[in-house]
Amino acid sequence: MSQQDSTQVKGCLNQTNNSGNTGGQSSRGEPKNQHSSTDSAGKGATTTENEREEKKHLSNESAEKMAKKAKSDEFQNPKPTHSASGESSSNRPSQGAPMDTSDPFSDASSSGTRPQLGIQLGPTYPIKNLKTMQNFSTEFDKKLIGHIIMLDMTFFQRGVIVPFQRTHVWDSKNVKLPHLYPPSHNKSHAPPSRWEATCHALRKLTKGSNSIGDAETAIMSYNSTNKGKWTFDALYLYGQRLHTVDNNLHLLIPKMAKLALELPDLIKQPIPLLRQQQNQAITMSQQQISSLLANAFFCTFPHRNDTKPGSEYSNFPTINFSSLFANEKDPAKLAQKAEKLRAIFHYFNTVTNESHDQDPASKPDGLVSFERISIPSSQLPDWNKQKMPLRNLHISSEGSIEKEGTGMLQVDFACKYIGGGVLKSGLVQEEILFLMSPELIVARLFTEKLADNECLKITGPQMYSITSGYSKTFSWVGPYNDCTKRDMWKRRYRQIVAIDALDFKNPKEQYTQENIKRELNKAFVGFHGKPETAIATGNWGCGAFNGDPKLKALIQLMAAAVAERDMAYFTFRNEHLAYEIQRMHEILTKNNVTVDKLYKLLKEFGGHYTREHHSATDLYRFIREKIKHKNSLL
Repeated sequence: MSQQDSTQVKGCLNQTNNSGNTGGQSSRGEPKNQHSSTDSAGKGATTTENEREEKKHLSNESAEKMAKKAKSDEFQNPKPTHSASGESSSNRPSQGAPMDTSDPFSDASSSGTRPQLGIQLGPTYPIKNLKTMQNFSTEFDKKLIGHIIMLDMTFFQRGVIVPFQRTHVWDSKNVKLPHLYPPSHNKSHAPPSRWEATCHALRKLTKGSNSIGDAETAIMSYNSTNKGKWTFDALYLYGQRLHTVDNNLHLLIPKMAKLALELPDLIKQPIPLLRQQQNQAITMSQQQISSLLANAFFCTFPHRNDTKPGSEYSNFPTINFSSLFANEKDPAKLAQKAEKLRAIFHYFNTVTNESHDQDPASKPDGLVSFERISIPSSQLPDWNKQKMPLRNLHISSEGSIEKEGTGMLQVDFACKYIGGGVLKSGLVQEEILFLMSPELIVARLFTEKLADNECLKITGPQMYSITSGYSKTFSWVGPYNDCTKRDMWKRRYRQIVAIDALDFKNPKEQYTQENIKRELNKAFVGFHGKPETAIATGNWGCGAFNGDPKLKALIQLMAAAVAERDMAYFTFRNEHLAYEIQRMHEILTKNNVTVDKLYKLLKEFGGHYTREHHSATDLYRFIREKIKHKNSLL
């Protein structure tokens, strides 16, 4: 990966979704870094390269203690289930010294301490009552209008997945596939085409057992211009630290090479690039995705290694895996990459598994849809005129978007370059999501960076891995047996929306009317549309992007109200934040504060915040005081 590409994803590698979380502990639990000394790579790892330091990281002992305490029990049962009651006691105020007040507008926690018992909030809205994709199964069974479908639907309706055939093109509107690379014009002295050289190298890998060194030799044979630039230290470190459960790499590499070579037989029509300001969708089979990702692993995609300004793909994320293999000057980051590779190799182990012992319900033989959505500014809401009340809110400090939010519209706290630093050293919410469901990575192949009025929705991706920890504590825990039901198009009832928040170098800037409106519009674009399932989200755009989780919670609630969706909000073990948001939601709903009124309050707070230059001003206290003053005049 070029230095410019590192600049492009600056700020995206380390966006964190747990600003309010003590020490940044993930809902996925405690890391389990227990490596064996097995070395199947035949080479040690060295450090030769450095990326910028993460903006936010775990750095105090309290975070480590909480990480040890917070085991990853939410993924111990591989099949996602909701609790019987759908309620969490963590949403209630903690048991502390009693507060001498019954005033719902009092500032119970302005000091930033844990809320004290005094105001008894009602139970949070039961999660079991929130609508999921299965409540709208008929909506998902409708014709895939506007989709480029990579399958022959005549055969599909008979239960057979066959690629649709159409004439390939090599142009700027479609993905430039490796097997379509134009041959040399000098036919009399032409060397083998790039694809011929690629096939020769990959065929060698399909024969017998192969090591990481053999994979490196193959990759560099058709990427010779990057000799001396690319390193494979993370890949070798993975080989050195192979766990017993992973120790079949010598058998897996040949299968992956074979999968990559199947690309011409699986992709028989152009794959369109999802360009900015174009509403377009692609639906492809999980098998097609696996072959595309195998080619990404072996770095076969042409023209995708140069991302300098003015280059053909400067506006796209990278797709070849060379940057994931690369060295890191920081040994900890190198180790994190090796841990990422455990998730990647497990994915390939699953999709190349031909064993009859595999659970049919979890077999990756369905479809996945990728839809770019753009809403023109003229069609975005006028936030001064939205009279909708806030919708139902389930909020919990326990649980996660991925598990408890199963079947809901799950929010990816995205980078504008989809996937952020998943193929580099990034390891926060978006990157971890993409490692749990690597089929999401293929979106990087065809999705141009998101504009302010755009999002990307992915329907049907499968979850393959259980992970724990976050950033420096991330680890791959084990396989996830995904038995999520499918719609008639054989897409899992899992839908993810990627929306990118603003990165506030100066946190005060987020309170300006312009930036509040931008974030409202971005959230609305992501939440808008049918079917109106509930939204599963959390502290979007907080942490390294310096978002205020209290403000971001209100922005998402407002956008959800206009999009007519309820919400499940997970604060990632921060009980205090869960209490604060639920308390504010209750005050707003009991006082009939509609979206337009709340928008005016946010604008007023922004002006007050700017005038006072007082960083200690609390948004929720400001809103409570304004509502209390208004009520006193009645």
